[in-house]
Amino acid sequence: MNMLGAATSTVDISKEKLMDDLRIVVADAEELLKATANQTGERIAAARAKAGESLQAAKTRLSNAQVAVMEKTKAVATATDEYVHVNPWQAIGIAAAVGILLGAVISRR
Repeated sequence: MNMLGAATSTVDISKEKLMDDLRIVVADAEELLKATANQTGERIAAARAKAGESLQAAKTRLSNAQVAVMEKTKAVATATDEYVHVNPWQAIGIAAAVGILLGAVISRR
């Protein structure tokens, strides 16, 4: 794996973590809206309406981000598959090196 691949992997992990965090925030916001459903008053109604709009926007962004991540993942998988088919021995060497490194790291623990 080259440096670009490692950086891309780190960014993808960060995106996944961000998406997981956003899912938690969305769930918490939905729970809060349900909990305040019986509250009355103009300020509460306005706050609930604004929170509902923000929640819907966040859900849309989360959905779009998930689609983008899935498309990128498919593209990376396709590129990897093509690389392995074009360079099978290099792929075997890389896999062996990664396996040896992981084995060394695990054996030290």
